[in-house]
Amino acid sequence: MTDDGLLVVDKPAGWTSHDVVARARRLCGTRRVGHAGTLDPMATGVLVLGVNRATKLLTFLVGCDKTYLATVRLGQSTVTDDAEGDVLYSAAASGVEGTAIDAAVARLTGPIEQVPSRVSAIKVDGKRSYARVRGGEDVTLAARPVTVHRFEVLDVRHDGPYVDLDVEVEVSSGTYVRALARDLGGALGVGGHLTALRRTRVGRFDLAGASTLDELGSLASQGGVPLLPMAAAARAQFPVHDLTPAEAVALGHGQRIASADPDVGTGGDGGAAGAAVVAAIAPDGSLVAILDETRLQARAHVVLAPR
Repeated sequence: MTDDGLLVVDKPAGWTSHDVVARARRLCGTRRVGHAGTLDPMATGVLVLGVNRATKLLTFLVGCDKTYLATVRLGQSTVTDDAEGDVLYSAAASGVEGTAIDAAVARLTGPIEQVPSRVSAIKVDGKRSYARVRGGEDVTLAARPVTVHRFEVLDVRHDGPYVDLDVEVEVSSGTYVRALARDLGGALGVGGHLTALRRTRVGRFDLAGASTLDELGSLASQGGVPLLPMAAAARAQFPVHDLTPAEAVALGHGQRIASADPDVGTGGDGGAAGAAVVAAIAPDGSLVAILDETRLQARAHVVLAPR
């Protein structure tokens, strides 16, 4: 039987996230494969997959911060906010000064209200926004609170009337880098869109631990795809509650245990001082559960029954 664990893939350009999942299913010999956050077909980089029981960890990884390398073209706006969409309008950006770019980047850093790209997967009256846009509809999405922890311009290149910016951004879950490109160009009055995007990190998982599909195919032909065990993945990403034998048995039987932090729950309302996502690790090193330890009694988000 195929093991349980995470697989960190360096997604190639031109593949959908579903394409990568389908390939991983064949390589791992199981249908139980999912991903922790979609990448657009034009994008490359870190795509975290869960295999078998590790699919239960994905919901906790979707909300992790992410880091991207991107190229923003100033001087042209597109329907999709990236290079794959039709051009809406163009304006000469060659005269935009560096100080103006820096000021606009600063305004898009920190907690902001962002209107998602219209070709996002957000549902509007039960139908994906991107499907409505591609069907010719005019879609307006509501702004959402996101956080841009870091927005750094690495290089500035002039290409005729356009200015291309190589940037690195570290963002909260739910942030659209395409929308950052759009809004940066809009703030500068010349329009903007994304021409390249590479995700370099999802939570604690980065390109250093990622494999290409070709590499995974070669490994599969040599005996199997190596997976990051669930306990190791959980230890890498989440705070850990190292269980006693009695606690491990109790959780396995659906019982509650005390939160690990002795200070949790000391507030007047019952407390909310501990972590909302905690990996509960048994003495034998296996992952027993993912806990919510924001109160005196830990609550299990999910209990992972032994195989």
